[in-house]
Amino acid sequence: MHDAIASASPWVKRFAPLIPKDGVVLDLACGSGRHSELLASMGYRVLAVDQDIETVEALGNPSISPRRLHLEEAQWPLMGSQFSAILVTNYLYRPHLDELPKMLGKEGVLIYETFALGNGDFGKPSNPNFLLNPGELLTFASRHGLYVVAYEDIYVDQPKPAMVQRLCAVKGEPKHRIPLQFQG
Repeated sequence: MHDAIASASPWVKRFAPLIPKDGVVLDLACGSGRHSELLASMGYRVLAVDQDIETVEALGNPSISPRRLHLEEAQWPLMGSQFSAILVTNYLYRPHLDELPKMLGKEGVLIYETFALGNGDFGKPSNPNFLLNPGELLTFASRHGLYVVAYEDIYVDQPKPAMVQRLCAVKGEPKHRIPLQFQG
């Protein structure tokens, strides 16, 4: 298994099977492309967006379309786009957060995982502007009428000690049910 896929978030791996196979998945602020590569290996077409896309371009995967965008401009650069799923990990920019549900197609899946308040006890990020408040993703999902499949606001020790908040939500109702998975 490729290192990037092996290092993919267990949260993303767990809920990726809920993503409809038609359409394109947006990997927002994709970084090195570990999740883009995971999703491509599962048969999805991926739009991998970030300011620096050299690493993703170097993957040379025909199922991944890298696109260089500055995501924190006043004008949201993805306005009007539609996706079967949106994946966001380790990134938070509140001014455009409410645009994400608008870009989900019917039965589209949002998988979100990033740092939460209290993370400063373990390192960076520590600025509250980049940390989710308690229940913030749940409130966000409720405000946009998203069906919450799973949510956590917890301490993790892997890949490094951190406070994280995670959400998997669907626009509408999910077609597929996945069993609760325990990792031992």
